[in-house]
Amino acid sequence: MKRKTFKHAEDYHLDDLNMITNLKTKTTDKGRVYLADGIQLPSVTTVCGFEKAAFFAKWRADNPKEARRVTVRGNRFHLLIEKYLGNEEIDEKKFSLNEWDLFYQLQPELDKITCVHALEVPLFSTTVGLAGRVDCVAEHDGKLCVIDFKGSNRQKRSQDIENYFLQATAYSLMWQEMTNRPADAFKILISSEDGSVQVFEDKPIKYVKRLREVINRYYEYMGETKELINTVS
Repeated sequence: MKRKTFKHAEDYHLDDLNMITNLKTKTTDKGRVYLADGIQLPSVTTVCGFEKAAFFAKWRADNPKEARRVTVRGNRFHLLIEKYLGNEEIDEKKFSLNEWDLFYQLQPELDKITCVHALEVPLFSTTVGLAGRVDCVAEHDGKLCVIDFKGSNRQKRSQDIENYFLQATAYSLMWQEMTNRPADAFKILISSEDGSVQVFEDKPIKYVKRLREVINRYYEYMGETKELINTVS
């Protein structure tokens, strides 16, 4: 396996910001929540996928075997990317041929990263009202980006993955709040079993209003109220 050695920034030490401790998770009837400094916050994934939750719950119930397969594939695919970007040794035998195929398709895009600033780092914000673990924050093609990695069965249409864009926007807002440095953009990198690779890039500011709507609807549905991200322009 040919691989690149990635530079990792030393100017951000999120654990030293006194804004984040060891973010703990638990699953409740409201989905996954994080316990951050004594405050319970819903996860980015739970809230941004809130409007599609019923659809996917039915799909998982109707397709239990495939649902398990894609869940395992997604976790293993992410682990492989994390080890690669973290300059860790990779035991090739521990990953399936399918997982390697998805990885090798995406590798040229991964190799465009020139410096990694965060990898699977927990972020939270009481202003945004969310918490979660960002896949990656890195300099990619000359821009500081929040980057999300996705495995898929087939190509995605942008209109079908708004929840991905909202997730990346939430992480961008939390990253800026916790580091005082904005991300220039977010990028969604998708490697599919049909042999395609897609890169969706946009600016977080375009999705802040929509994110606010989804978060507020989630809190209202759960019987809670919260003023959210009103300070973000």
